[in-house]
Amino acid sequence: MNNREEIWVKKGYELFAIHGEIGLNIEQLSKQVGISKSSFYHHFADLEGFVEKLMQYHLQQSKIIAEKERMAQSIDPELIQILLEHQTDILFNRQLRINAHQSSYSHTLMISNQLIGKDFILLWLKDSKLPLTFKQAEGIFDLALENFFLQINPENFTAEWLESYFENLKRISASFTSPLDGSD
Repeated sequence: MNNREEIWVKKGYELFAIHGEIGLNIEQLSKQVGISKSSFYHHFADLEGFVEKLMQYHLQQSKIIAEKERMAQSIDPELIQILLEHQTDILFNRQLRINAHQSSYSHTLMISNQLIGKDFILLWLKDSKLPLTFKQAEGIFDLALENFFLQINPENFTAEWLESYFENLKRISASFTSPLDGSD
């Protein structure tokens, strides 16, 4: 990507992450980047081509997150810090989920989840010290991921909220490993 293309892509990525598809209005995007609409069409044939660039950029960002997860030793504070550093990427992923009825979004979401998921689960298993198999943790993770993306937004995406979320996830997961005591 050249510098001008990168300016368009990064701003479009940010707007999509926060506003979804309505953030991809070329005229508004042009105002945000401070470059004429004709420049947009010089770099991208149309909005569909631009969206394809956004999807490619998201997969690059997902690879970066996955590498950082592989290097992390704990959820708190390391993984939480990674998530905070990549807030826009996480919110972009949220928009992909919201718009998953569109095949290009669904496809990108699937690949992104594959890149990020495994190392996250391994780290969570290690950190939580719960006696779960990888398959069990993967099932819980799938449910937790849906719940996570239903709850996050630009306003609540903070270290405190993430700490609370992961603590609650650990507590709920521990209940799956505890024997039933019959006292309901």
